[in-house]
Amino acid sequence: MVTVSLYARVSSGKQAQEDTIASQIAAIENQISMDGHKLLNEYKFIDNGYSGSNIIRPGLEKLRDKIAEGNIDKVYIHSPDRLSRKYAYQMILLEEFKKLGVEVIFLNHQISDNPESQLLLQMQGMIAEYERAKIMERSRRGKIYAANKGCISVMSAAPYGYRYINKNTETGQALFEIYEEEAEVVRKVFSWVGRERASIGEVCRRLSAMSIMTRTGKEYWDRAVVLSMLKNSAYKGQAAFGKTRFGVKLKHIRPKKNSCEHPKDNYSTYPVPKEDWIYIKVPSIVSEDLFEIVQEQLAENRKIARTRQRGARHLLQGLVVCKLCNYAYYGTSTARNKEGEKTNNQVYYRCVGTDSYRFGGNKMCNNKLIRTDTLDMAVWEEVKHLLKNPNRILEEYKRRLSELKKSPLDQKSALLETQEDKLKRGIARLIDSYAQEYIDQEEFEPRIKAMKQNLKMVEEQKKKIFDQKKLTQELTLVVTNLEGFSSSINSSLNNADWLTKRDIIRTLVKRIEINFEDVNIVFRVKELPDSFHMEKNQCLQCCCRGRDGYIWQQ
Repeated sequence: MVTVSLYARVSSGKQAQEDTIASQIAAIENQISMDGHKLLNEYKFIDNGYSGSNIIRPGLEKLRDKIAEGNIDKVYIHSPDRLSRKYAYQMILLEEFKKLGVEVIFLNHQISDNPESQLLLQMQGMIAEYERAKIMERSRRGKIYAANKGCISVMSAAPYGYRYINKNTETGQALFEIYEEEAEVVRKVFSWVGRERASIGEVCRRLSAMSIMTRTGKEYWDRAVVLSMLKNSAYKGQAAFGKTRFGVKLKHIRPKKNSCEHPKDNYSTYPVPKEDWIYIKVPSIVSEDLFEIVQEQLAENRKIARTRQRGARHLLQGLVVCKLCNYAYYGTSTARNKEGEKTNNQVYYRCVGTDSYRFGGNKMCNNKLIRTDTLDMAVWEEVKHLLKNPNRILEEYKRRLSELKKSPLDQKSALLETQEDKLKRGIARLIDSYAQEYIDQEEFEPRIKAMKQNLKMVEEQKKKIFDQKKLTQELTLVVTNLEGFSSSINSSLNNADWLTKRDIIRTLVKRIEINFEDVNIVFRVKELPDSFHMEKNQCLQCCCRGRDGYIWQQ
């Protein structure tokens, strides 16, 4: 018994909604019946709303899997452009099906091995690809022309505060009409930010407190939604068209088998500079002056937020890590005592892995809290102890730096860059040759495998050189800091301010590892001295100086 299947595809969402794919399926089923075959429902593979320029489609993936399993003898398709809009993809798929012993039948084209039939198939594939490119270009130029003429129909949808009127009875043109219920919310938001200097977070809280819902019916306002509203120039009477553009994805990853995530196309959106936007006049909801005041306030808020995020609040911020789960420690003042009450005026370092809300309600680690003032004091005292002989440290850093500078890293890096470019070009040419059927699969697979292995080796060597360059830069920075610091080390250490302490610690300390019963300080120069080790009891509340280091005591 011959097992047959069908494949059908339409590209646009509008075609999918209008169910235009039904005509394809009906024509294919009629042809299968005329050929005397029986089609089972499980062998109907359909892609509704997927671009033909993308070879990764859920229906096509299932069809290829079934063919690879040897379950299908014939595949019926309406036309070659339904299989793919790109000629190269058509050839790859047809070659794949042919090698697996599957016959492909197009309703509008009879495939045979004679040169004339193959030429006609190739011409149809190239024409389909050319037609798609022309359609996209005509659509783009048509939208730009309409936007320059002031047609609001080029906009995808009306923003919050407006309603999209498809055709006005007086002018016969589409337009944005102010929806007063939503427009009043927009005015409040602009007033809060522009006149009261409220943050976006404060705006979200006020909207939630007033039980104002979003257009989609959500009670919670997302910060990104409010920010997009505040930056939308349509509210001052100028709707912007062309703020983004389509482009080829920088990286395309084929989804795993049985995955439900399938990209619709091979394109992503990218921002366009403001000077290239096209503005269309619409009714304004807020004044232009208020809109500009809000933009200035948003810029000021970004500066404040950036300063607050980047500014360190803890002496050992970014250096403390958990020895158990390898997550970082962060400063927090929300610790509670054994009775469950919040402790006052105490700040702790806490392991990220102990936060159950980050991992779906389950803790990744059960390491303990440690008071910031206790750990800060212990680390600073050990750094001071190490720096009593700065010349010894300086000489060690200089020795390592001189050894690194003897190695001609720049020449090696340039040579590896050349080799990498040659391998990438060779891989691209090899893939093109295979797509154009200049070489067969038996020759293609071992050659592409060998070239990829060589490319991987070159990339690994480049990474090693990059790491060496980074280490050279770090050692240069360390030497510079220590040379300026060594002359005044004895007099300034005891009187160093918070920022000076932090700079010194970050210069010398690589990381601080926290375990249940010990704290390990790892210095950048491990030989000077060995990694510092501190034993501790459970509570980690205070410490005192011992003969061999810091002994943690309750």
